[in-house]
Amino acid sequence: MKKALISVSDKTNIVEFAKGLVENNYKIISTGGTLKYLSENNIDCISIDSFTGFPEILDGRVKTLNPKVHGGLLSKRDDENHKKQIKENDIEYIDLVCVNLYPFEETLKKSNVTDEEIIENIDIGGPSMLRSAAKNFKFVTVVTDITDYNKVLDEITKNGDTSLETRAYLAAKVYNKTAYYDSVIAKYFNQKYNLNPEKLILTFTKEDELRYGENPHQSATHYIDDNNTSYALQNAEQLHGKKMSYNNIQDASAALDILQEFDETVCVALKHMNPCGVSLGNTVYDAFMGAYNADPVSIFGGIVAINGKVDIETAKEMHNIFLEIILAEDYDDEALELLKSKKNLRIYKINKKTNNNPQLIKSVRGGILVQDYDDEIFAELVTVTKKQVSEEEMKDLLFGYKIVKHVKSNAIVLVKNGQTIGVGAGQMNRVGSCQIALEQAGEKAKGAVLASDAFFPMRDSVDLAAKHGICSIIQPGGSIKDQESIDACDENNISMVFTKMRHFKH
Repeated sequence: MKKALISVSDKTNIVEFAKGLVENNYKIISTGGTLKYLSENNIDCISIDSFTGFPEILDGRVKTLNPKVHGGLLSKRDDENHKKQIKENDIEYIDLVCVNLYPFEETLKKSNVTDEEIIENIDIGGPSMLRSAAKNFKFVTVVTDITDYNKVLDEITKNGDTSLETRAYLAAKVYNKTAYYDSVIAKYFNQKYNLNPEKLILTFTKEDELRYGENPHQSATHYIDDNNTSYALQNAEQLHGKKMSYNNIQDASAALDILQEFDETVCVALKHMNPCGVSLGNTVYDAFMGAYNADPVSIFGGIVAINGKVDIETAKEMHNIFLEIILAEDYDDEALELLKSKKNLRIYKINKKTNNNPQLIKSVRGGILVQDYDDEIFAELVTVTKKQVSEEEMKDLLFGYKIVKHVKSNAIVLVKNGQTIGVGAGQMNRVGSCQIALEQAGEKAKGAVLASDAFFPMRDSVDLAAKHGICSIIQPGGSIKDQESIDACDENNISMVFTKMRHFKH
């Protein structure tokens, strides 16, 4: 009679699986809580201590770490020397192992969890059995995924055993499972004790196979960090619309990055990961109309993100234009019903903003780059010109500086009365970004403020801003030619504030 060892934390469908094995002439060996559960469901089992002749000890920390278990799993059944040693040591073959692991990751998410509880949920025997069985997949079937129960039973019922191909497939799943499990444990210790390991372990779960990547000829997959509780798309609820694309996900993430800068009501209109219009408002409607009017051309086919509740008046305005995605904290019933009338419009309900940002990871050829998120705004605010900054100008300057840090460098943002009026993004020289932003603003530039993500290497950008009537500038400073820019401001009665903090975005 073949033997199956079953020891599971997640007991979903395990009774049906065990019954199927018994019906196919398997004897069940089990441990602790699993043994009790199966016995209560009228499945005849052998306890692990009866099988090994050794009791479970140390509060269950040691129960399957036994030569009779691992010998029964690891022995090569076509090797005469192995067969001899199995007989001499009175070891019985184990033909199938079904194990899922202590819920370490779920334990971490519990509120008020203690360090002791976390440590006790590090599984030792489970991974050991899985790895032993997977290594010997030529002879042993190993099951760790509940979704594989039916596949395994079907093959055993039809053929008396699983195929070698299936056993290899199941073994591969085991090593992926144990690698992920160990990586979550390693991540816990690294974070708790502020360790910076030589080998970086990343753990992400496949969320979706995407239709394609940035372009149709590129394949793509969306993976998520299960433990990420930050202001992220994965923590939002999709209320309507078709699946997100690779570019949609990137754009939505960029929009949320900008929203997170604000406590005031704000609306962000975004296209190709750059804001095309951002506006404050006393109401959601005012904020949306401000963002729309900032650039009514570029918003077409873009994303709108609002840190408030969309009412019917705002929804009517949104409904009049083509948008790919709407992100908002909530929607009136009537507003949501109207927006849903557009079949493909993706509508998301986002959570309240948090400040729990993980590290930022970007791939490069042959590796990755890891850095902290750019969550700061300025180191200090220093007016460096003869002309001082008014209270209203400072509000616009700080608003612009919050926006410009999220625009591709070289970046320039023009602001007037809590609304962007010109955005210059991603140019190879700063004066080029200035020209784009100023041309977009046109006559609105008179009396507006200008924000720059990095210092001016020379005075040409200031001179250009002066010609268009800019009244105040905010920039980090730090150029060897800072004084030239300061002098240019003084000559044109422009105030300038240094932040002592750069915000390059590549």
